[in-house]
Amino acid sequence: MELPDLKGKRVAIVAMGSSAGAYITARCNSIEYDEVWTINATGSVFPCNRMFMMDPPSRFIDDDVAGNQTMTMRNLITREQPFPIYSCTTDDRCPSVVDFPLQEVMQGTGQFYFNNTPAYAMGFAAATGVSELHLFGLDYAYRQNIYVAEAGRACVEFWIGILNAKGCAVVISPTSSLMDTDVPPEEKLYGYHRLDDPLRLEIDNGQFTVKKNSLFTQPPEPKDGFLYKG
Repeated sequence: MELPDLKGKRVAIVAMGSSAGAYITARCNSIEYDEVWTINATGSVFPCNRMFMMDPPSRFIDDDVAGNQTMTMRNLITREQPFPIYSCTTDDRCPSVVDFPLQEVMQGTGQFYFNNTPAYAMGFAAATGVSELHLFGLDYAYRQNIYVAEAGRACVEFWIGILNAKGCAVVISPTSSLMDTDVPPEEKLYGYHRLDDPLRLEIDNGQFTVKKNSLFTQPPEPKDGFLYKG
């Protein structure tokens, strides 16, 4: 499969975590994306250009192990859609499901670390030359409930590093735990956070600033997210 050329493109990935709500806020604030990619059942909620569902279609059609997602996914993938649905295999019952270009993505990135569906989407972004990637709903852990966490955060953060190394700017939803984005700025730098006047980290257009917390005034909440740029 020939990969699309997405150099210079601004892409949003919308997954199922609670910070997906920030995508709605971004769109309400007139933020535009060249393409929107959805993960699993978010493809039934948000208009998109591509959907990633790396489980085999049979998981949703022939079983109910996906829980509450099952019927939504079953209805979505068994109907023809105006966008491709990338999966690990095709199924005659799913007209829009296509094979994920695994070989091409691995060759294009030199990497093979994929332990969750969003990681495949990020690998696709790295291999196709996406210039700016915005991440919504990729949370994995929640500060308000330390007993609930999903597998895959390390893999996704690994791909953020790969994308940065390739010159892709990654913007993370401000309420996501990825890269400790939801940690208060004065608590991001371990050790320094214990000082009477902690050092505070700010990221502005990919530039890092560190000053004593007392020297900062509280900035406005970002409309989209926090930028990480290599």
